[in-house]
Amino acid sequence: MYLGLDIGTSSVKCLLIDEDQQPIASHSVALEVQRPRPGFSEQDPQSWWQATLDAVDALKADHAGALGAVRGIGLSGQMHGATLLDAADRPLRPAILWNDGRSEAQCAELERACPRSRAIAGNIAMPGFTAPKLLWVREHEPEVFARTAKVLLPKDYVRLRLAGEYASDMSDAAGTLWLDVGARRWSPDLLAACALNEDHMPALHEGVAATGTLRRELGERWGMAHAPVVAGGAGDNAATACGLGTLAPGSAFLSLGTSGVLFVANERFAPNTEGAVHAFCHAVPGRWHQMGVMLSATDCLNWLAGVLGAPVPELVAGLPRATAAESGVLFLPYLSGERTPHNDAGARGVLLGLGHASDRGTLVRAVLEGVAFGFRDCLRVLRDAGTEVDTCLVAGGGARSREWLQIIASCTGVRLQVPASGDFGAAFGAARLGALAATGADPESVCTVPPIAATIEPEAARAGVYAAGYERYRTAYPLSRKALP
Repeated sequence: MYLGLDIGTSSVKCLLIDEDQQPIASHSVALEVQRPRPGFSEQDPQSWWQATLDAVDALKADHAGALGAVRGIGLSGQMHGATLLDAADRPLRPAILWNDGRSEAQCAELERACPRSRAIAGNIAMPGFTAPKLLWVREHEPEVFARTAKVLLPKDYVRLRLAGEYASDMSDAAGTLWLDVGARRWSPDLLAACALNEDHMPALHEGVAATGTLRRELGERWGMAHAPVVAGGAGDNAATACGLGTLAPGSAFLSLGTSGVLFVANERFAPNTEGAVHAFCHAVPGRWHQMGVMLSATDCLNWLAGVLGAPVPELVAGLPRATAAESGVLFLPYLSGERTPHNDAGARGVLLGLGHASDRGTLVRAVLEGVAFGFRDCLRVLRDAGTEVDTCLVAGGGARSREWLQIIASCTGVRLQVPASGDFGAAFGAARLGALAATGADPESVCTVPPIAATIEPEAARAGVYAAGYERYRTAYPLSRKALP
């Protein structure tokens, strides 16, 4: 048996699988995000730990025998979160999360302090990354910065509580902006730019490696016969890639969740910082990956549902196949700023071209298409980096809408493959990494592609409409700035 733990933004999820990778049981515990000021996003690290205890306790209540046979535990989690600990491992402040935009000014400061930062990290300094957050803390909370002994990512704080080890994996560490991504090691230059050194960092491991064993008292609490190993694990997107079998160079998946991700596995480090492409280490040795990242995907539809006072399923049910692009209504999905391709924390959403005939269906379709145009933007800059994508697996809650998938396929020209019913997300990928750490098996033999239930082909009849709409979308970007003249 193997256990996957996914420390997400909205919940902690645990998933128990057997030796044949068949799910036995899962449980989720909700989390809350605090927003003390506009643009701020924080969580209490203790809430991650309590949710982890509650989730695994719930598994024991109904599946004690299976839980007791666990041999490996894998971890996945939201990336970039700055968890600052004192010398006694106590959190010094709430963790600053991936979607926090307060450190925009510190990004420029970091790149001035380390002019080679983009070449080393393979990424532009963005407010979502961990390093600029530490510069913000140094400037605005100097007493907290002075007491900081360790900086951990969310899943790695949970690891500390599980196994007593300061450890991280390459994929999650790549999102800090302190990693030399090509060399897969901490960069002294990037750390020095933030007045930090390797003593502040956890030890680095590959995602398939064992980083320690479960504490004895936790093994007793959960009735485990032997202390399971705790795998290096992965950041949420790399873990999802392991769950979907996206390991081979050139393989790809599209995640239509709260945020939107276009993920492509690579055999080498291949950055494109000009297009704000993310170039990170994969969770398995000798592999890297590129990502185009949108900060708001299904979040855009959730926003519209709140405004219209109708649930999301009701909004998307029975949409006519006529396109909003034909009516001239355009939506820019930058509700929380944007990463790829703009790296613009100040960008905001726009609805453009409304008229008397614009109804609820028009607005819904415009939002669906605006997100599709965002994915086309991601595809464009990935191609600029030399990466071609013609087929993607799909994941995330938005993938339940076949019409949305058809819009994305027709807008991007990419064939989309829908996995058969099952849970192949980050928690499943984390459980697979737990199995790899426990058994030493070949990642390619464990992280296989799931059965495909349906393939969504691009529709040529829509391509021309979407091509024209996309050009309008790109031209309209300057309207997204929150401070208009």
